[in-house]
Amino acid sequence: MRYFSYLLALFAGAALSFKGAIYGELGKTIGQLETSFYNFFMGSIILGLIWIFFGKGKLSYAVEAPKWSLLGGVLGVVYLTSIVVSVPFVGVGITMVAVIIGQLVMSMVIEHYGWLGSKKTRINKEKIFAVISMIIALILVY
Repeated sequence: MRYFSYLLALFAGAALSFKGAIYGELGKTIGQLETSFYNFFMGSIILGLIWIFFGKGKLSYAVEAPKWSLLGGVLGVVYLTSIVVSVPFVGVGITMVAVIIGQLVMSMVIEHYGWLGSKKTRINKEKIFAVISMIIALILVY
C-alpha cells in the first residue's frame, strides 16, 4: 500500500501540472476568477455524484469538527486561484516548482511543531538542503 501511495502522489503531481496549464489557458479566455469558480463548480457536481453513490461518512458532522479543520476549502480556493493567476505570467514549470517549495517549507514547519495533529518531526540539515536545492532549481529554471 505504501508504494501505491507514492505512485498516487506522483500521479496527483502530474495532474496538477496539466491542470495548471489547462486552467492558465482557460483563465485567458473566461477570466481568472471565473476559471477558479468553474473548477470548483464542476468538481462539486462530480464529487457530489460520487458522494451520493459511495459516501459513507456523515457530512452533517462538519458542524462538530474543529473549526480550524474547515479552512481546507478556503485554502483550496487560494491555492487554485494563485495557480490560475501565476501560470500565464511565469509558466507551468516555474509555478509548480514554486508551489512545491511552498509545500516543503510549510510542511517542515507544521511537522516540526506538530501542528494540526501531525506527527512531530524535527527539521534537519537534509530537509534544509532539499529546500535550498529546490530554490536553486527555481532560479536555474527561471
